Amino acid sequence: MKKLFDTTIHASAVHICLLLLRVGSAALMLTHGLPKLSKVMDGDFQFGDPLGIGSTPSLFMAVFAEVGCSILLILGLATRLATIPLIITMSVATFIVHTKDPFARQELPLLYLMIFIVLLVLGSGKYSIDSRIKR
Repeated sequence: MKKLFDTTIHASAVHICLLLLRVGSAALMLTHGLPKLSKVMDGDFQFGDPLGIGSTPSLFMAVFAEVGCSILLILGLATRLATIPLIITMSVATFIVHTKDPFARQELPLLYLMIFIVLLVLGSGKYSIDSRIKR
């Protein structure tokens, strides 16, 4: 029973959890980014303009974050830098695009936002290219 409430953190478990969090969230984010990339490849640049910079730049920034930065997260390469565009994208989705929507519509980008903030703070962990570069 004591072990159930033990708050000791084992380093190997932390690194495995960071790997799962990083790869899992990035792979799931790719499912949102790949359709946007497909739109770009098909020459369809219709997209929302939540920041007032134009729909094409907004689409390219979303594709960069959701595809490019997700791939970097999966690899564990430049992890902290890669989370910044994802944090911005999820903040825009949560607090601008879906601001008037019910919470159920805000929930998913908010969950991604929290995950990417954790990865920004903790980094990629031992099982990453970042870790190999650091050595």
